[in-house]
This record gives sequence, C-alpha cells and structure tokens, in this order.
Amino acid sequence: MIVVGLTGSIGMGKSTVAKMFAEEGAPFLDSDAVVHALYDAGGAAVALVEGAFPGVAKDGAIDRTTLSARVVGDDAAIRRLEAIVHPLVRQAQAEFLQSRRESGADVVVLDIPLLFEGGGQKFVDKVVVVSAPAEVQRARVLARPGMTPEKFEAILARQTPDAEKRARADFVIDTSGAFDATRAQVRAVLDALREHD
Repeated sequence: MIVVGLTGSIGMGKSTVAKMFAEEGAPFLDSDAVVHALYDAGGAAVALVEGAFPGVAKDGAIDRTTLSARVVGDDAAIRRLEAIVHPLVRQAQAEFLQSRRESGADVVVLDIPLLFEGGGQKFVDKVVVVSAPAEVQRARVLARPGMTPEKFEAILARQTPDAEKRARADFVIDTSGAFDATRAQVRAVLDALREHD
C-alpha cells in the first residue's frame, strides 16, 4: 500500500483535491478533521488542552476561537499545543492506515496541512503538493469568513513557502484551472503511483 502525504499552503485547494483522490478510489484521512474531533465534546484532547490552556474549553469542547487567540503569535504556546495534539493525530493516522491495509487499499492519502513543518514526510511514501499562484491563493483565503490580511500573513509566516514545498514534492497539482483540469492531474498521479506499485 502506497501512503501519499497531501499538503499545500492555506487556500491552495487541498480539501478539494483530497476529495478527488477519494472519488478516484484512494481513501483519505483529513488531519484537520481529526483535530476537530479531538477538540469536540468527548474528544481525547479536550481535558489535555484545557489543562495546558485553562479557560479554552466551553461546554466540554475546545473553543477554537479562544484557543487560537491564546496561541497565535506565541511560538512556545504553539509548541505546547502541538506536543499534545500531534501524537493523537498520529495515532488516528496509524489506525486509519491499518484499517485501509486490512481492506486491501492500494493507495491511501493522508491530508496533512503542515506536512513539512511537522516532519510528516518521514511517515509517507510520496508527497503531493497542491499549489496555485499567490494571487489566486490570496483571493481564496481573503474570501473566507472572518479572515483578515493580517491573519492570512500570520498563517503564511508559519508555513513552509509554496516554492519550497513544490521543490520537495514528488508530484505537484496546480489548482488554478478548472475542476476537470485538477481532476485530470489527480488521475495522472494515481496512474503513476499504481504503475510503480
């Protein structure tokens, strides 16, 4: 089974590409969705995160807005949070891989937003980077509710630059065109992976 790490900076279209991989028969695990589940009521991270950052839990779940306000711009706080959350995400990834291996999947995709930043490339066989021109990225991100240019710049500052991600990728998928063009690239990547299997 080939494990693909899918990554890309904010606003590059990674979620759309991950869904296309699934539609083409390569199941994916969304690391952001795993984190959301960990933060929801009853989630494995709630008590741990509340213990490290008192006051961020409301009604038994982590209030992401409150947590974000506590950690953004504070590298030590971000590292403390990552030390709690990353092992739990890796555990969810291991369980996903095991179940897909048992079900006979030939290619699976781990959607990992901070793949290079968190050293995640060590855990995958191939890296696919989703990319688009900077002006397309900026327009997409600033169209999101609650996003400001300042917040966007702060997020970008924590991410490996797009050019470096592309240089380190096994495959690059350009999402600046039509959905059909993106889907054709997804199929081409899967064809290439399956040929070498």
